[in-house]
Amino acid sequence: SPHPVVLLGVNTGRIGFLTELSPAAALDQIEAIAGGAGRVETRAMVETDLLRRGEELHEHFHALNDVVVGRAAIGRTVQFVVRADDTAIGNYRADGVIVATATGSTAYSLSVGGPILHPESREIIVTPVAPHLSPANSIVLPEGARVEVEIAAGQKAILSVDGQPDSQLEAGDVVRVRTSPHVARFLRLGPPGEFYVRVGRRLNWLNE
Repeated sequence: SPHPVVLLGVNTGRIGFLTELSPAAALDQIEAIAGGAGRVETRAMVETDLLRRGEELHEHFHALNDVVVGRAAIGRTVQFVVRADDTAIGNYRADGVIVATATGSTAYSLSVGGPILHPESREIIVTPVAPHLSPANSIVLPEGARVEVEIAAGQKAILSVDGQPDSQLEAGDVVRVRTSPHVARFLRLGPPGEFYVRVGRRLNWLNE
């Protein structure tokens, strides 16, 4: 992520919101791409720190999709407080909480009812996962907001950054998330509005 490498997404799976081309189309376009065709779409990332007993640990991550604080065991919820810029915005007992970028808005956050953001938006989405006895509403925070998720006393949880191996969290741990100085760059051959077409097709909103 510190390097300005441009990525071309090729869809070899089923959904692929980040991808624009099939393998065959990518091969057909390779000469045009090498010749400079297309435009660069810049996507925001988030960076994450973990604080334990008030001290920042060495774990420092950058994510393109999302940061998830979730339950440590099946069948057990976790209690946590979510703050935005030192103001409490939620005190949940839930399966977890997702802090997502615009890119992550079409990933895990979408599956639990979160909103879809334009791919080049720089806002941050906070979405609780199956909160107990409270509505599962998302909140969209502006670029520059600092989100903190604090694990309540007597609780255990896990931290997952872009789906990478989970880190164990202890009671009192604070996961801090904010906009990263790094961005992800994707090569796009279609117009900006093609994003909405891809979303509509893959979510079955459009009839063809």
